[in-house]
Parts: sequence; structure tokens; C-alpha cells
Amino acid sequence: ADYAASNKARTVNIGGLNPDYPGDQWHFALSRMTVACRAYGLRAIDGPFGDFSDPEGYKAAARRAAALGIEGKWAIHPSQIALANDVFSPPEKEVTRARRILEVLKEAEALGKGAAALDGKMIDAASERMARNVLVVSEAIERAGQAQAAAQ
Repeated sequence: ADYAASNKARTVNIGGLNPDYPGDQWHFALSRMTVACRAYGLRAIDGPFGDFSDPEGYKAAARRAAALGIEGKWAIHPSQIALANDVFSPPEKEVTRARRILEVLKEAEALGKGAAALDGKMIDAASERMARNVLVVSEAIERAGQAQAAAQ
């Protein structure tokens, strides 16, 4: 909201999209923020979505942020916590694929290859980094869940 006000942007709600703008008016700012955060070793977190009565709008904004590499989103209402967790937690299918990528690349490396094919697509060192990113998040969520269960 502060960024929108500073730029005199016309918005319909905090964190929402203006239906008169063709596309995502926040894409550039969020992308720049994400790159700056990565350059300084910081975690990029998206700001609020003011209309807490619109769960689909919140999830859409969170998915757009996640697509840019943003790791989380503010929840300004208790109803938004589960929505954020849902969007920013990697689904089991994605975790399974990440593990498979690492397995296939390990097999390729044993054969002296720097790349491999998985499901008809090339995978390489960049694929490995992306897979490890997914697993870091998944494992952190799993550890947090175990710690919470142990505390109860």
C-alpha cells in the first residue's frame, strides 16, 4: 500500500490488482525486490492482501509471488494463514519430482554425464539447484511439524 501510494497508483484494495491494468501491475516491483533480496542473502516475502474476505484473490496474489521466487506472504487475518501455507508449501508431487531429479542426475554423473533426461526433458545443474530448493523448504516444513508435535 505504501509503494502504491508513493507511486500514486490506482488500486482497488491493498495488494490487489487494478482491473483496468492489463496484467500484474506489481510484477516489476516484486521481481526487483526478489532479485535485491537474493543479492543480499535475504528472504523475499510479499506484502499484505487487504481483502481478507477474498481467499481466491489472496491465493492468486500468493501464487504470482511464488512464481517469482518469493518465499512467503503476509497474513493480516487468521483466515489467510492456511492459504499462505498452502501456496508456499511444495506439493508432494513437486517434492517427489525433486527427489527423482537428484537421483537421475546422480546416475548421470556416475556415467560421466553433466545432463540427463527425465520424462522427455533435459535436466542439468540448474535443475539440481531448483530441486534442492524444493527439498530445503519441504524438509524445513517437516522438521517444524515434528517439533510442533513433540511440543504438544
